[in-house]
Amino acid sequence: MNLELLESFGQNYPEESDGTLDCISIALTCCFNKRGSLLAVGCNDGRIVIWDFLTRGICKIISAHVHPVCSLSWSRNGHKLLSASTDNMVSIWDVLSGDCDYRFRFPSPVLKVMFNPRKRDQMLVCPMKHTPVVLSTDGTHSDIQLEEDSDLNIVATFDRRGSHIYSGNAKGKVIVVNTKTLKVDASFKVSTGSSNTTAIKSIEFARRGDCFLVNTADRVIRVYESREVLACGKDGEPEPIQKLQDLVNRTAWKKCCFSGDGEYIVAGSARQHALYIWEKKYGNLVKILHGTRGELLLDVVWHPVRPIIASVSSGVVSLWAQNQVENWSAYAPDFKELDENVEYEERESEFDIEDEDKSVEDAVDARQLEDEEVDVVSVDAIAAFMSSDEEDEDGSALLFLPVAPEIEEPEEPSWAPATDPTDEPLAEKRAATGESTSPSPKKKKLKAVEVDLKNAPSDEIHPLALSKGGEGKMKKKTTNISKSKVSSRSKDGVSKHRNIKQSSKNRSSDAQD
Repeated sequence: MNLELLESFGQNYPEESDGTLDCISIALTCCFNKRGSLLAVGCNDGRIVIWDFLTRGICKIISAHVHPVCSLSWSRNGHKLLSASTDNMVSIWDVLSGDCDYRFRFPSPVLKVMFNPRKRDQMLVCPMKHTPVVLSTDGTHSDIQLEEDSDLNIVATFDRRGSHIYSGNAKGKVIVVNTKTLKVDASFKVSTGSSNTTAIKSIEFARRGDCFLVNTADRVIRVYESREVLACGKDGEPEPIQKLQDLVNRTAWKKCCFSGDGEYIVAGSARQHALYIWEKKYGNLVKILHGTRGELLLDVVWHPVRPIIASVSSGVVSLWAQNQVENWSAYAPDFKELDENVEYEERESEFDIEDEDKSVEDAVDARQLEDEEVDVVSVDAIAAFMSSDEEDEDGSALLFLPVAPEIEEPEEPSWAPATDPTDEPLAEKRAATGESTSPSPKKKKLKAVEVDLKNAPSDEIHPLALSKGGEGKMKKKTTNISKSKVSSRSKDGVSKHRNIKQSSKNRSSDAQD
């Protein structure tokens, strides 16, 4: 479908709820591919559910991990999917086959993983209380060397082209590192107006332009330009082009991101299921989307091309979109909507080859227009699907997944023979040629590559697992208590049974005497 026809003539942000996507399992995080045709959802049972976003149906389920999936990232061409779970495992999956290509085990919990936007064999991994790690598919890794007084609570991300890594710590310092040399190119501190600094919670880049946002603990979202940050150099003082916040409720933000065109910013509240949308250019709040009361927000992503937002709360993916109203007069200015039938008077020469009643001659001859050849074969590249430094679309990109129809009880035709007559000759041929008739062997389980990190804490627990740890302890305590009660009861019963036997023996001996 032509993308230009989908663009609205008014605002370009969602206005109302557009249904939900139920993954059966409890959803924790989600991520769109580059075109927005596929949506990957990570669940608490370790599965990755891939949705066909056009048909709103499940096209693939990958049993990826044993523990909950905490982070997802698509490769640029959409053929690979990077996932991280709460058991310190990082895996790369082939989307078409569902097989695991690489597995890495880290000594500490992994908070975020991300593919390099321009290198399919390079990833950024953010372990808990450790410097970010640039990991390659061959198992080699390199730590990003930050300053000595740097705090270890670090968040990091690639920029739009993958040439720099932007990291922020709990002391409010943002450090820009060159991806190739791993040297610091620029740095600055996020201040609250006075000398105090605030902790950085996340950094997100826009798909279009050079802007990025910094979500901080003081409940303010600051928007910067990467060119200005790099121009200021080390210990620079770049000024944010926008500061966004909720002045009424002083809301803290769970997740923030840009729209596909980079003109809007959406932020999800950490207290409730509410989405705030600002216009980046002017900084004004244009819309607040409210979900079900009492729900807590886990993740928010904006569609790469269209004004659609997907938010995760209470284990379900909620979709927000525009109310599409058909307005044909916007496409054809002379189009008139009729409330009732109107009798049309046809002119005598209206459908003649040469209009005799035409009073004014057109500047362009109709025959010239008819002789003009219209190219209907060549396909022009859509600018929304490409970056500014690309001339053509990626022909190898994976946009959709093939799905086979499910048949619950297939009926066997009555005319079909009970046995295949070609089975015996085929087996004889295989035996003559020496081919094995046994079924194909199962694929070997991929061995995980151990990633050795210096000074990495091994006793840390992932934040997603902390909430479930209390429940597990309570269950263990209750089971131990119940076991002790059962054992004590059984011991009491045995002792009582022994006492009864002893008393009966004494009675029998007394009777004999």
